[in-house]
Amino acid sequence: MHKTKSLQRDDSRIIIHFDYDCFYASVVENENPALKSVPLAIQQKQIVVTCNYEARRRGLRKLQLITDAKRVCPEAVIVLGEDLTRFRDASKELYNFLQQRIWSGRAERLGFDEVWLDCTDMVDYNLDLLNHNDLSHSFFCLSKDDPTIGFEYNASDVFGPTYPPNMLKPVQLTEEENRLEQRLIVGSHLARCLRHELESQKGYTSTVGIATNKLLSKLVGNVNKPKNQTTIIPPYEPVGDTRTSINGFLDHHDIGKIPGVGFKISQKIRAHVLGRQAEFSDGLVYGGTKESVTVLDVRSHPAMGPELLEEILSGPGAPKGIGGKVWELIHGIDDGEVGRTKRIPSQISQEDSYMKYLRTFEQVREQLHLLGERLIRRMQMDLMEEDEEAGDMGEPGHQRHWLAHPRTLRLSTRPRPAPGPDGVRARTFHRISRSAPMPNFVFSLTEAPSVLAERLVDDALVPMFRALHHEKAGWNLSLVNVAATNMAETAADSKESKGRDIGKMFRRQDEVLKDFKVTDEPGATDSPQRYSPDILAVQPHQDGLADTDDNLMTAAGWDSDASETEVLEHCDVCQSAMPSFAMPAHRRYHELND
Repeated sequence: MHKTKSLQRDDSRIIIHFDYDCFYASVVENENPALKSVPLAIQQKQIVVTCNYEARRRGLRKLQLITDAKRVCPEAVIVLGEDLTRFRDASKELYNFLQQRIWSGRAERLGFDEVWLDCTDMVDYNLDLLNHNDLSHSFFCLSKDDPTIGFEYNASDVFGPTYPPNMLKPVQLTEEENRLEQRLIVGSHLARCLRHELESQKGYTSTVGIATNKLLSKLVGNVNKPKNQTTIIPPYEPVGDTRTSINGFLDHHDIGKIPGVGFKISQKIRAHVLGRQAEFSDGLVYGGTKESVTVLDVRSHPAMGPELLEEILSGPGAPKGIGGKVWELIHGIDDGEVGRTKRIPSQISQEDSYMKYLRTFEQVREQLHLLGERLIRRMQMDLMEEDEEAGDMGEPGHQRHWLAHPRTLRLSTRPRPAPGPDGVRARTFHRISRSAPMPNFVFSLTEAPSVLAERLVDDALVPMFRALHHEKAGWNLSLVNVAATNMAETAADSKESKGRDIGKMFRRQDEVLKDFKVTDEPGATDSPQRYSPDILAVQPHQDGLADTDDNLMTAAGWDSDASETEVLEHCDVCQSAMPSFAMPAHRRYHELND
């Protein structure tokens, strides 16, 4: 316990974690609802990357070989999912849907199928609205501006399952823990509302976790799958006490399942606890460990603490303080903020891996064209937006513009290593890469992506590949990656933009100032009644400062861009040239000086 005295929890937030159920399969099912009732598997390469629950009920599983899947379930519908465009689009749509429904706007994506929402402000606002004498008849307000928008709920009980399964009686909790429990109850009902809207309006079911940080909300959501939610309830403290909800929940997890504890870190910790390297399952991909080392095993290991973890995990490239960070994570402490998804990605890449290695130039060129076209299509998708004043998609007035231009094109490959003395080839993740300036022609919107990709291959990717691999053939490539990096944002009008689009600003000026603009109607006479009553008319002043109609500017003179036919007058006294509307004041200047 002495090792945990310095650990401090921050339970001031309410974080809701969404995990879309069978996301890849759900996207395909939404495109073709008839597939919802049949076993459906999504194929990438020669494996099942995911499958729906009907397929799982019949024996299919993730990372299963396609040949095995067909043997286990011959009637399964297998859909090729190597092109991620449809899944990326659906992920963005669902992210925007959820982000727009929370007040803070703090929504963070993890991959395609997970989102964290920081709902602290909504929960605390509605907590203050509760009538503690009648919690069972509460109303959750979803809008600060309209108190009628919301839903009725029972604030005396958590919606959905909890961890631990049986809520403790209030008398067993401190006053601070009672308030935290009430906040989590309110958050659970908001989670139910968001889940329902996501399913009814978008057609996607989800599994949700409700807690006070990102780590716990992600893990607790896995307890009840699919189409469900789980809230981890107090007591949360004292930190490190096995009787608390958090340690009771985390202790049975394998160390490698804790978010933030990656593969290499968990390997080092397992090796220290076991006194040797842990064994792993063999197969097409890295399997799970055959020897589980749980969080409890790590916490209770002799002399284990942040100092020992720092010693175990230190090494070249290891961040300073990694031991203390991991020590916090295995105690359920995670102060990481829910970040907003960036408007502009830091890079965009397309890659493919190959079971049958690429050995000939024809094979390489074909893959470079495929990846290059995908890269250009994704650049147009992720780095462009519709103009606000443009027409609908496909209409003559429809226009799009670039949000950013990547300056750098990068090509990466992973050659197969040479066999060792024993004839066995070592597994490797090592890549080699080459970078070059991004050709400007890729930003063209008048040519098809396939045509642009052909030029990209010939002008850039093939020369970069030749610089990486001097041999004419026999490269044995297991992976090729093409990336656009080093983003340079263009000017735009959104809050996240680094600059204003001045051209668009001037184009919109007429619309903004239309109520203050002086215009002549066709066929107008000198009569002031010819002007619109909403527009201030310029009329001759009795003091003679205003000029006659013959000397007035044309209507085009009020536009933001000066017209070539704009009338300039010359002063009779000093011969200065100026627009007509400025002449009366200028003459007055001479009169006063005289």
